[in-house]
Amino acid sequence: MPAGVSGPYGVPVKKNTRLRRLVVGDTTWHWTVRQRSNVAYDHCHLKLSLYPDGSRGRRLVLLFSPSENRVVSNCYFDSGALVRRSDHTYLNLHEPGTVRRLLDAAAPTLDLHPATRQLELDGWPYFDAIAPLDANCRHQGC
Repeated sequence: MPAGVSGPYGVPVKKNTRLRRLVVGDTTWHWTVRQRSNVAYDHCHLKLSLYPDGSRGRRLVLLFSPSENRVVSNCYFDSGALVRRSDHTYLNLHEPGTVRRLLDAAAPTLDLHPATRQLELDGWPYFDAIAPLDANCRHQGC
């Protein structure tokens, strides 16, 4: 493969880990999306980290790991992608609207732990909170 080309089909892959900003009311949040991965797919995790401007050391981390009915991106589809397989619900952690909704859903939990400098949580319950299963899907056992 030529230098700088490292994706399937010879497509250049960019590392999309830049620090982003999200303004919520009077607070500016900084956020990044990182991929933690080992050789096996079940050890590939997406990590959304958020911290408010001026609050040194306080960080909210939502960790998304693959499971039976949950898929995280790992080079086979777009970076930051999360999919709930039962109803094919898709969210992308690089989209500010998705991050804002996840932050809103997780904020009450963050408030319960004011002394914790880094709060790492399973992100899937917050995915479900912002993208509830369709009622038909729940009744059909999706």
